[in-house]
Amino acid sequence: MKFKRAWSLLAAMTLGVGLLAGCSQGEKDGASGSKDSDEIKIGVNLELSGAVASYGTSEADGIQLAVDEINEDGGIDGKKIKLVKIDNKSDAAEATNAAIKLTTQEKVVAIIGAATSGATVAQAQIANDNKTPLISPSGTSPSVTVNDKGEVNEFVFRTSFIDPFQGTVAANFAANDLGVKNVAIFSDNSSDYSKGLAASFKKDFEKAGGKVIAEESYVAKDSDFRSTLTRIKSAKPEFIFIPGYYEEVGLIVKQAREMGIDVPLMGADGWDSPTLLELAGKDALNNTYTTNHYSSDDPDGAVKAFNDKFNEEYGKSPDAFNALGYDTVYLLKDAIERAGSVDSTKIKDALEKTDGLDLVTGKYSVDENHHPIKSATILEYKDGEQVFNTKVNP
Repeated sequence: MKFKRAWSLLAAMTLGVGLLAGCSQGEKDGASGSKDSDEIKIGVNLELSGAVASYGTSEADGIQLAVDEINEDGGIDGKKIKLVKIDNKSDAAEATNAAIKLTTQEKVVAIIGAATSGATVAQAQIANDNKTPLISPSGTSPSVTVNDKGEVNEFVFRTSFIDPFQGTVAANFAANDLGVKNVAIFSDNSSDYSKGLAASFKKDFEKAGGKVIAEESYVAKDSDFRSTLTRIKSAKPEFIFIPGYYEEVGLIVKQAREMGIDVPLMGADGWDSPTLLELAGKDALNNTYTTNHYSSDDPDGAVKAFNDKFNEEYGKSPDAFNALGYDTVYLLKDAIERAGSVDSTKIKDALEKTDGLDLVTGKYSVDENHHPIKSATILEYKDGEQVFNTKVNP
């Protein structure tokens, strides 16, 4: 998930980060997770409050469930996992501060989080400098693992697929499964996440023979979209792609339906929040689709087992962010076991070699850019419920 807020404060903190970044692996010998310790200390740097707390709190629940399971089963090579959780408050500068604390004070062997791309990128240099693996469960922007110079962030990984893959999946679904020819795109001009998805969708939809007949934009925190929707409606698209976040998308969907726009609407994982249903209403969400990482309706046996465990623990069905948080712990567990060590560099090396690991959100491998190779799920909303439609393999 690409983080929406600006994080210009990061540059001002660079000097402080550099002073703190001298923690070598040798300095971590006293940390939990060293060979003489009976526990493995893992940092959790998530959006537990603030604008996108829905994502972070969901991932935190999945992470805790996985850790409880592993610890009850004897831990990793006999060592119990100890989580050190910090709330980054949905703010990139706070995420930077949290990463500094986790690497230089808590001396964790790895960090899970953030949920959003921007708050993960804000930690990347710290993770690289301190040689601490950082895994974002849901940071979908390519910039999470590959910086603006085209260089791979050596110690940064992700559990989710990347935005261009979502855009491609949505474009192919619209062209091939729904059979539409003329579409509109309505994206958030203040969000790199939204703009990246829109660009990927347009390229692949036109490649499939379709035509984008209207392109409009809005800005985060807008609440009245009627004038723009009027222009889109006048273009008479058969389908509208809306790659945004649930706060605005819920209102867009509601207002579009009130204006008589009844064509299929589609988005990506940024739609995935109970708040979307509250804002849009269940009737308005009929005939809408999203790309996502997971569906609780997926007939796969591993998914059903996870659903049952999560429901027993939390009294509700899990969403994709719950599943991604859960999978991230098991991804890290697998790497530690294959590394045969809690040495952070060896864990990083093992993460890079992950190939065909079975997770709840699909079989997982890593490419040379630390991008996952995995499947995507298409969800459809029916009477306010997310319903499994199909699964698309890479």
